[in-house]
Amino acid sequence: MTEYLLQMKNISKTFPGVKALDNVQLEVKKGEVHALIGENGAGKSTLIKILAGIYYPDSGAEFYFEGEKAEITKPLDATNKGISIIYQDLSLFPNLSVAENIYIGRDSNKRPWKKVEWKNIYQVAKKALDELEVNIDPNISVERLSIAQQQLVEIARALAFESKLIVMDEPTSALSSGEVEKLYKVVDKLKNQGISIIFISHKLKELFRVSNRFTVLRDGKYVGSYNTNDIDESKLINLMVGREVIYDRNTSEPNVGETIFKLDGLSKQGNFKDISFELKKGEVLGVTGLVGSGRTELAQAIFGVNKPDEGTIEIYGEKVTIKNSQHAVKKGIAYIPEARQTQGLVLKQSIINNISLPIINKIRTKFKLIDRKKEIQIANEYVKTLDVRPALPQMLAEKLSGGNQQKVVIAKWLSTKPKILIIDEPTNGIDIGAKTEIHKLIKRLAEDGIGVIMISSELPEVLSVSDRILVMRHGRISGELKVQEATQEKIMNYALKGRGNVKTPDVPADSGQISQGV
Repeated sequence: MTEYLLQMKNISKTFPGVKALDNVQLEVKKGEVHALIGENGAGKSTLIKILAGIYYPDSGAEFYFEGEKAEITKPLDATNKGISIIYQDLSLFPNLSVAENIYIGRDSNKRPWKKVEWKNIYQVAKKALDELEVNIDPNISVERLSIAQQQLVEIARALAFESKLIVMDEPTSALSSGEVEKLYKVVDKLKNQGISIIFISHKLKELFRVSNRFTVLRDGKYVGSYNTNDIDESKLINLMVGREVIYDRNTSEPNVGETIFKLDGLSKQGNFKDISFELKKGEVLGVTGLVGSGRTELAQAIFGVNKPDEGTIEIYGEKVTIKNSQHAVKKGIAYIPEARQTQGLVLKQSIINNISLPIINKIRTKFKLIDRKKEIQIANEYVKTLDVRPALPQMLAEKLSGGNQQKVVIAKWLSTKPKILIIDEPTNGIDIGAKTEIHKLIKRLAEDGIGVIMISSELPEVLSVSDRILVMRHGRISGELKVQEATQEKIMNYALKGRGNVKTPDVPADSGQISQGV
């Protein structure tokens, strides 16, 4: 009897112009947490979609589940085998109750006029939630739950389907530190019940915390599988990217110019209060703090999404009132939001269409038609300059890896020729190799004279990229540091206590999320 629950062998997948997977294998033991890692574009998502029955592999692929040869040609095949996929973008119905979301799909083979047994739906949901030891009302609407609670509902749904294998894709990307610890306990509990888990994450520290083994992919190829106890972070990164990645501190003096942007006493009730700072030409100004400190709300106010209640904004010494985002763009401000898939891109549109979206009126002919030749030319220039991979401007944005999607969002806003670029969590959900590329790109933009405001929860990122750092706490600026004098301890103390002289901060379990490592 085999020790493996799942064996995938000789898995290849070719898309037009791209070989996404080339003879890849994956073996998952019963009752283990198996980390699947690799850079963006390494083939992780494609492999999981093949496992889920969304994609069909090229000829020669072999599947074995519980020691028996299996065929997965559609999602229902995977479900019937006991395989559940929890994607990074949760697939819940927000207007339905928790119980309905947990139960939905179980009666797919029943006749359409079969009476709905609401009592049974409630009992199934309650049992699954009780197994996880979570206190969520099955009758409440999913849209009223936090992201962490929705994540647990997805896991409960997998349990309700009596899943033997659960795939978790970036499950902690939107969770606070306290919520992450709760998820770890749930993962440990599932493992102890004999359920296997494929855990996909770019956060290496959490992978070492939860996993028993690693499988590494690089450029669509299988690199190897390793016991967690036999490998360290440095070796793992080298296996992922095929080169040494150095996450350096920025210690150089910034080569900055005149003040191009200034806030004075900017406030919005319930979001932030009395925000004042200056941004210089060619400067990267890092803004950090715990979740809920008001960073994103401040960025949206600057960009005209949410109008501030009081205070002034100056651009090149001129006081301006930003009426809306279109007005902000005209004033030379660009904003790259944290949620690139829902707020930064039109996933069903091509790279070309996404890049040209904010400048569509500038590339019209005298007959008000879009100058397609010019649109393609602009897209090709940015695809080449930012090294978007694959370099196929006609490709849909949804087909790209997270790192390359981020490059397209940056290209989209660079096409507006901004003077001030606000970028919120630039490397969220992006692997270590792509992170270094994005960091180099941000620095290059600053060298070209753009003033960059970079919002980030990752302290190594803030220390690596910023010239100057602002720390926010409870909607106010609690500290300002030159990067040469900044340390993670100082930043954490400003974020937690509003001062920078305490060596070891006490981080409350529910204080929010600020990452101190890769």
